[in-house]
Amino acid sequence: MLALGEIPLRLLRFTAFATSTLALGAVITSISCGGSTAQTPTASIDASKVDGARNGRACGTIEPDAATQVAVETRIASVGRAPKAATVTIPVYYHVVNKGTGIANGDVPDSQIQAQLNVLNEAYAGTTGGAATAFTFQLVAVDRTTNATWFNAGQGTTAERQMKSALRKGGANALNIYSTNAGGGGLLGWATFPSSYTSNPSYDGVVILYASVPGGNAAPYNLGDTGTHEVGHWLGLYHTFQGGCSSSNDYVDDTPAERSPAYGCPTNRDSCTGRRYVGVDPIENFMDYTDDSCMFKFTAGQASRMSSLFSAYRG
Repeated sequence: MLALGEIPLRLLRFTAFATSTLALGAVITSISCGGSTAQTPTASIDASKVDGARNGRACGTIEPDAATQVAVETRIASVGRAPKAATVTIPVYYHVVNKGTGIANGDVPDSQIQAQLNVLNEAYAGTTGGAATAFTFQLVAVDRTTNATWFNAGQGTTAERQMKSALRKGGANALNIYSTNAGGGGLLGWATFPSSYTSNPSYDGVVILYASVPGGNAAPYNLGDTGTHEVGHWLGLYHTFQGGCSSSNDYVDDTPAERSPAYGCPTNRDSCTGRRYVGVDPIENFMDYTDDSCMFKFTAGQASRMSSLFSAYRG
């Protein structure tokens, strides 16, 4: 269940930024979003193109194949599971890619960018109700590029590769966030994993739908937790439902096994039953597919895993 006071605080934060966005003159259109109503100027969440065609959150991150997963676990074992580390400050380069001026064209204001950084820092510090991680995020630079092709670049396309090659900054430890229309095909975002950096450093980073930031218009995914979710992948976490009701699942011991993604906020959902599977589904976890207002935590095991993978691949 959500911690007492968590939803009201998040809704108050959203309301403040939504008011600011509307005051800037964004044109809002109602669209259907998996049975709910979303408000967005240009970006709709097409549930038919979402993993399982359910109720909407669509993460396009491609999880490593079985051989790569084994290699990652071997690497972690060789360097040792990281204890709770001292704070690691991650430099953030935020690339606003738009198709013209104004929020409706993806040119999000600095206030929303800072709000997204605030959400990341709150989530990874555990102040929203979960475990504290080692990570804090420091905004180093923001750049703005008007390029309609890059704005609509799909995952794995030539346009995405060109965009990242031209804009990416920093080394393995630097988080590059690309704010775009996320391909325009129903995805909220995607990310690369730590293990892929060495072989393809220019491709490293996180892509998020510009309307998913706090005050954006991709309700119910507009409190900034698409960013939280995708950065979780960038730091090495899998989805909580990876592997379904299996022993390895997401390779984190304290996230209960989950047969499939959860959507909305289905309290007490329990998709893996029996004595082997203790606990209800982790619908409040940032690495599930629930609404932004429903997810508010990482676990201690996830925090440890992120530290281990950062040390192994990004440190």
